[in-house]
Amino acid sequence: MRFAAEQERLGDVLYPPRSAEGYRAWAREQAAADPGRDCFQLAVEAADSGETVGTVGTYHADARAGWFEYGVMIGADHRHKGYASEAVVMLLRFMFAERRYHKCQARVFAHNEGSLALHRRLGFVEEGRLREHVFLVGRYHDLVLMGMLAEEFSRLHPVGGL
Repeated sequence: MRFAAEQERLGDVLYPPRSAEGYRAWAREQAAADPGRDCFQLAVEAADSGETVGTVGTYHADARAGWFEYGVMIGADHRHKGYASEAVVMLLRFMFAERRYHKCQARVFAHNEGSLALHRRLGFVEEGRLREHVFLVGRYHDLVLMGMLAEEFSRLHPVGGL
């Protein structure tokens, strides 16, 4: 619930109103869901305290075509501490090395400079821009499409190179 509120505040997404119990029910449903088709969401925890600091997960996966799409969200008070980078690298390593996907895609709002910078640092390449593609909070926003291939990931993030 806290992370959804932060995403709304940042202008990254706007959710329909949901009660605290609604979020708890959604979390229970997600925890019990079968992660079929390689779509899942994970909590990101601080190793020292065990506190949940964000989420990372895959949202679309096409095993036949060999691509998947993912998202990451780190709470505002935990940003710039390396949690997003570490979580994304771990997720990509699993999806590329264990699940044998060929490509990862990410969609980033053009106004989200922090997320664009993170993806560039990790080695994602801007593959395109959908102009005024998303209507959110009363206006249209560009959506930047970013991608990384498995071979690019292996070269930039060798095993043991976390």
